[in-house]
Amino acid sequence: MLMKKTICFLLLFTALLGPGCQRNQKPTIAFIAGAATDFWTLAENGCNQAAKELPEYNVIFKYTTDGATEEQKRLIEDLLVNNVSGIVVSPLDPVNQSPLIDKTAEQIPVIITDSDIPGSKRLCYVGTSNIDAGKSAGQLIKEALPAGGKVMLFVGKSDAQNAKERIAGIEAALKGSNITIAGVKTDNIDRVRAKANVNDVLVSNPEINCFVGLWSYNGPAILNAVRESNKLEQVKIVCFDEEEETLQGVKKGDIVGTVVQQPYEFGYQSIHLLAKYISGNKNAVPAGKQIIIPATIINQANVDAFIAKMQTVRKK
Repeated sequence: MLMKKTICFLLLFTALLGPGCQRNQKPTIAFIAGAATDFWTLAENGCNQAAKELPEYNVIFKYTTDGATEEQKRLIEDLLVNNVSGIVVSPLDPVNQSPLIDKTAEQIPVIITDSDIPGSKRLCYVGTSNIDAGKSAGQLIKEALPAGGKVMLFVGKSDAQNAKERIAGIEAALKGSNITIAGVKTDNIDRVRAKANVNDVLVSNPEINCFVGLWSYNGPAILNAVRESNKLEQVKIVCFDEEEETLQGVKKGDIVGTVVQQPYEFGYQSIHLLAKYISGNKNAVPAGKQIIIPATIINQANVDAFIAKMQTVRKK
C-alpha cells in the first residue's frame, strides 16, 4: 500500500513539475556570427541591448571561431536540439549552405544577416545592400585614382554573396572609367594569409596602385603590409568596415576611406524582429522580406565624429 502511494505521489509530482518548468522557460533566440572581429563585436553589442529590452527572451550570441561552415552547421544543430525558438545567422558559404538554412527554416524562423541567400526559405534578410556598398567603394576608388589605374581586390571568400555583390557594385561604379580590376585574392578567412596575399601582389604586381579590402579584417592586413613595404605613397587603400586599425589609417591619411555598415543594428534589429515574429506578430516582417540598413563612407573629413560615435556604441 505504501509503495502504491509513493508511486502515485511521484507520478503526480512529475505531472505537475513538467508543465510548470515548460511554462517558466523563456524562448531562446540565437545569433550566429562569423569569425571573431570588431565587426561582429558590434553586432553582439546590438544583441545585448535588444536582450535588455526583451526580458521575456533568452538571447545568446555565438562566434564561428574557426571560420568554417562545418562549425556553423554544428552550432545550428546543437541549438535545434536545445529547442531554440529562432536563429539569426551570417552564412560563411551562402551558395552551399542554402540546404542547411532551408532545413532549419522548416523548423524555426531563420533570419539571414550580412550575406544573403536569395531564394532560400529564410524569414528575412537584415543587413546592408552590398551592391550599393560596392558602389560607394567604387566612388572612393575613383577619388583615389583620378588619372586611372589598376585595382586588386582582397576578400575571404569570393563566392560569398556579400563579396559577389560588393564586387558587382564596384564594377558598376568603375564602368566607363580608366580604372581596371586586375583580380581578386582570397584568403579563406585567414588573417595571416590575408596579409601574405597583399605582400605577394606588392612584389609580383608593382603596377597595381590601389588595394581594396572587401571584408573587415582585410583593411588592417592591407594597411600593415603596404606600410611595412614603405609603399603608402604609391598604393592607395580602400576598405570596408570599422576595425580600429582601419579607422586610425583613415585618420592618418594612409587609407583613402572605408565603407562602414552598421553591425550594431544587424544584431539589434534582427533580435527584435525575431521576438515579434515568435510572439505572433507576423506582420513585423516586411513584404519584400528584407530590411536594408544603409552603409556610409568614412574619410578624413568625418572619421573623428565616427570614432566618437563608435566609442559610444561599444559601451552599450
